[in-house]
Amino acid sequence: MPLKTHCDEQPTLNLTPMIDIVFLLIIFFMVGTKFTELERKIGLQVPQVADAGALTDAPERKIVNVYADGSITLDREPLTVAQLTGRLAKAHGQYGDLGVLIRGDQTTPHGTMAKVYNACTQAGVSKLGISVKVIPPGRSP
Repeated sequence: MPLKTHCDEQPTLNLTPMIDIVFLLIIFFMVGTKFTELERKIGLQVPQVADAGALTDAPERKIVNVYADGSITLDREPLTVAQLTGRLAKAHGQYGDLGVLIRGDQTTPHGTMAKVYNACTQAGVSKLGISVKVIPPGRSP
């Protein structure tokens, strides 16, 4: 049985195609950035129009959270009652069919919840919902 007395050469990796692709990408991005610079330098004054409202359908629902300490958030952003009214009025102006879901902590005072309901009404929102947890039959709260 013949024994191997020499080592086989390791296969070489041909990097030429990869280098070609890298150079092509570099050239592509260099040329692309030149076009964006030219577009910025165009001296056009585009016409101005009045706000025609939203071009898309109304979003699902706005979610208002009322915490036990009385703090209020709309889309995870803390707001006062006056700010909440303004934001909802603006959203209602864009989407006439806007709905609001109010999630209040069970220990939140009723007066705070009433202020939030009033803010929604003042903003023109008529589709109000209150989030509750349904207890299965046979279980006590």
